[in-house]
Amino acid sequence: MIVVMKVDASSEQMARVITRIESDGYKSHISEGDERTIIGVVGESPTPLKEENYGAMEGVDKVVRISAPYKLASRTFHPADSLVPLNGSKVGGNKVVVIAGPCSVEGRTEIIEAACAVKEAGATALRGGAFKPRTSPYSFQGHGEKGLQWLAEAREMTGLPIVTEVMDPALVPMVCQYADVLQVGARNMQNFTLLNAVGESQHTVLLKRGMSCTIEDMLMAAEYILAHGNMKLILCERGIRTFEKATRNTFDLNAIPVLKRLTHLPVIADPSHAVGYSEYVEPVARAAVAAGADGLIIEVHPNPAEALSDGRQSLTPQRFASMMEQVRRIAEAVGRTA
Repeated sequence: MIVVMKVDASSEQMARVITRIESDGYKSHISEGDERTIIGVVGESPTPLKEENYGAMEGVDKVVRISAPYKLASRTFHPADSLVPLNGSKVGGNKVVVIAGPCSVEGRTEIIEAACAVKEAGATALRGGAFKPRTSPYSFQGHGEKGLQWLAEAREMTGLPIVTEVMDPALVPMVCQYADVLQVGARNMQNFTLLNAVGESQHTVLLKRGMSCTIEDMLMAAEYILAHGNMKLILCERGIRTFEKATRNTFDLNAIPVLKRLTHLPVIADPSHAVGYSEYVEPVARAAVAAGADGLIIEVHPNPAEALSDGRQSLTPQRFASMMEQVRRIAEAVGRTA
């Protein structure tokens, strides 16, 4: 349920509504718009919510039930687009942001080289995995904290903020020391303990869609993070598992406009993991921007043939620079910048 306050509602009237919500055993979440303030009522309590009781309070314009199981992620709760700051830009705004870098941090020299290359081509932020969850336990698993330190050094040299995956709730405080954005990977989208931990951190979070998860599943996962008052959340469509074997996954282009209608949260696309082959990354990136994606996350490696992970889907710096030019043209065609 949401309580929509009147335009001229006083702070005292809002405080009384919040007190009533908490006394009924629920949690309140405030969304302040340009003209009105909306108070979300979430949680469970033995005390039933009675719309007429809240509707009769001073300063309340109306009370609206939210039928969707996700409340805070819903546009009913927050009608305007949420904007998440990133390197002087705002994800969800007019600019299409681009996060780029290698799948994994292989070494100090390699990550700095990649960072300088994507910076020159116009990337907004640097991606790179210090902890690498892999299908095989014998594959390269990343350098851990040392990898985070190399990422931080690359940030110092280029000014690019860091986006990196966190896999374990116990590692959230350490990763927060180095990273600007905590990435929750596809395999962890429904790791609810981890979702609670990144929500509590109040750090910016990039949540990837699980490989076999519905859009509603994704929004319910987002709800775990938002429930902690952490509204700095970016959603990422990265392809889903289907019967098709021609690509690594099937890129769900539909998800972008659907998510943009259902939620106020910014939505970016990951063409690299969606298709798994570098020759398809550029056309899918163009399609994602045309469909309304607020950004892209692209794997770029100085020498994909020598990459320790996901080299087959990585672009060279030269191809990434070419892709950026294409993305800029598509963004301009749909009234945006990149």
